[in-house]
Amino acid sequence: MNIFARFAKDESGATAIEYGLIAALISVGIIAAVGLLGNNLALVFNRIANSLKLS
Repeated sequence: MNIFARFAKDESGATAIEYGLIAALISVGIIAAVGLLGNNLALVFNRIANSLKLS
């Protein structure tokens, strides 16, 4: 019974899971931002390349 009581009081596993969820949310945010920024950046470079071709 002592093992089960210690296991019930131990919160280190819950803390690790919380940190993992926070890291996952941050990763999803970074991936979304890079995806949006990457598309816009590609458009800007294509416009620059096209304007250089016309010159």
